[in-house]
Amino acid sequence: MDWTTGLQRAIDYVEDHLTEPLDYAEIARQTYSSSFHFQRIFSILCGYTLGEYIRSRRLTLAGNELLRTDSRVIDVALKYGYDSPESFSRAFARFHGVLPSRVKSGTIPLKSFSRLSVKLILEGGSLMDYRIETSKGFRMLLKKTRFKQGSEITKPQIHQFWGQCNADGTTSILSRRTRPDSMFGDAIIGVCFNDPERGDFDYAIGVPYDGGEVPEGFAVEEIPGGSWAAFRCTKKQEPISDSFQALWKQIYSEFFPTSEFQPAHGVSLELYESDRVNEEGYTFEIWVAVRKQ
Repeated sequence: MDWTTGLQRAIDYVEDHLTEPLDYAEIARQTYSSSFHFQRIFSILCGYTLGEYIRSRRLTLAGNELLRTDSRVIDVALKYGYDSPESFSRAFARFHGVLPSRVKSGTIPLKSFSRLSVKLILEGGSLMDYRIETSKGFRMLLKKTRFKQGSEITKPQIHQFWGQCNADGTTSILSRRTRPDSMFGDAIIGVCFNDPERGDFDYAIGVPYDGGEVPEGFAVEEIPGGSWAAFRCTKKQEPISDSFQALWKQIYSEFFPTSEFQPAHGVSLELYESDRVNEEGYTFEIWVAVRKQ
């Protein structure tokens, strides 16, 4: 199954279960990816989070139901996952600009958020700088964090983890343990563990490990071998986070829909040159685990 087919399956799953509790990990399994990885790519491609999509679709359907049926506000609120009429009324008013109790008049205009449909649109022939890397398993020295199953994982949470690691000296320790002769050079690496069978999601910051003391709070973990599509990007004047998001979007909207390679289970890597992150011309890489179709 290719990525676009998997994405449509995930959207169809959401639409079929809008009146039931939705688990983010189960949605992601429709694409055979982890909850974090799916949420990240969904947000980058669509411009809004998975949670925002679900919320908007539920409130759209709730508005239609109140307008066209005799359903009570409390029944519609419970049907679309709200614990009380009060919480539903607040969310409804934010979205539609009117309280649900006023919809019955039939003269109030409501907003509509349409269902997503995945289509391949070929635009622009932009160049992408990538290569395929194949490696045996290797060990890494890591500082890890865990996100619980079913939760909405947001970009700021990952940024906060990096900020914490900068503040507590983690990145300084890792900078001193980089190996210029390794396949990753002197990069500090963000590690995304993309395992759809695990409910929780682990994210880590680390470097290749070749022995020696393991500092307190760190762990050594074996990274399975495999193949990666490695994409290279050079930061210009914009913040690195903007360059980073743009590259992820290009990978999933341009590379995978037309490539013989597709995303695979496994570990995705983000390579950051350890001492130049704020400089113009700074180069970083994204390594996505891949398989041939």
